[in-house]
Order: sequence, then C-alpha cells, then structure tokens
Amino acid sequence: MAERFQDQVAVITGGARGIGRAVAQRLLSEGAKVAIWDMGGAAEAAAELGALGVAVDVSDEASVSAAFAATEEAFGKVDILVTAAGITGPTHPVLGHEYMSWKRVLDVHLGGVFLCTRAVVDGMVARDYGRIATIASVAGKEGNPNASSYSAAKAGIIGFTKSLGKELAATGVRANCFAPGLINTPLMEQLPQEQIEFSLSRIPQGRFGTVEECAAMICFMISSECSFNSGAVFDMSGGRATY
Repeated sequence: MAERFQDQVAVITGGARGIGRAVAQRLLSEGAKVAIWDMGGAAEAAAELGALGVAVDVSDEASVSAAFAATEEAFGKVDILVTAAGITGPTHPVLGHEYMSWKRVLDVHLGGVFLCTRAVVDGMVARDYGRIATIASVAGKEGNPNASSYSAAKAGIIGFTKSLGKELAATGVRANCFAPGLINTPLMEQLPQEQIEFSLSRIPQGRFGTVEECAAMICFMISSECSFNSGAVFDMSGGRATY
C-alpha cells in the first residue's frame, strides 16, 4: 500500500501529536502530501515528518480560513480531512461547572470540526472526490461522568458526521466518524488518574489502544476503498462499545 495516497493532499488537524501525528506519518509513508494544522508544534512536527506545518486555532473562523488558504497555496487542493484536534477540558460535575470552560471544549471539538469541514468540502464536491474522517469518542456514545463538555462535544461530532454523510452520499465525497476508547496519547496527561482508571475499567481487553492502531483504521476510512460508508461510525474501543 506504499502508493495508496499518491498525489492526494491531506489536512490533519491536531497533527503535531497523538492520533493526528500517527495518521500524518502513515499518510506520508503511503505517498500523500500532508498539511499539519495545530495550535502549537505544527512547524516542528512538519519539519520532522516532511510535511507542511500551519499554526491554526480550529475554533476560530478566520484562523481556519487562513490555514486553508495557505494549504491550497502550497498544494493546490485538499482531498482528505482528518479532524484530530481536541482538548479534554475540566473534569468536573455539571453542578458548579463554569460555563466558559465548558463552552471552550464544544468550540474546539464541535465548532472546529464544522469550520474545518466547511473550509474543504466545497472543493471536494467540485472535484467529485474527497474523504473526511471526524474523530469522536466512545464518550460521545455513552457519556463519561464528570466529562459533560467532552461527552457532549463528541456526541455532537457523531451527529454532525451522520448528517454530513447523508448530504454528501450522492457525490464522490465520503464523511465518516472514528470513535476510539482510551488511547495512549498525550491527551491522557490532561486527565486525572481516577478518570483514566475509570475508563480503563470499562475496556474488556484491559489495555489502552495505540495511535498506530488508530492510524490503520483511519487510513482505511480515508482511502478510496472506503466507498460504501456515509455517516458511519467506526469504533475502536477494546470491546467497550456495544452499539
């Protein structure tokens, strides 16, 4: 599969680390040109991997527009979008939760997915080909206690992608959602130990997933082979997800 993505251009939000970086690395190894969009570390990661690095706040409309313009100037088009940018936000019950910190998680996750998708989708439809993989979470299906903002944002991404998949089904553009369980990424450093232990206790396999496992599934989702899925949710949860 060394040439699976030959001559294709991919945008990976949150591509400087974690799942996004693993996807970027695999795409580059399979022939793609990659633009890493990240709030911090994009230039450094891009230099290490041989990609284009673009500093962007995915929750800011003007920042996303500028990142898209820079990517199109460099590569001429965008064929693939993977929305891996995200934050965990506060681990706090709804009772007494500060609204602006709650809203910030929604703005980054759900708002960011909307803005980045809107930026690239017109060109994909015009060319009658494209692949969009949004990154949600099992938390968006089940809801994690003391993580209402994160769970709500991820549930929103699932709903958004199902809607988008139906909108694009008659075109050559496919949009599907990836819903991992607990994956060993730097994002885990933002979680308290008790939250990690709770999540791990829900995984029948009894281990974390790896970013390499995530990249393998996502790269199928954004390949031309994934053609009869529209608005589908691909789980990777070690047996936790039941629907």
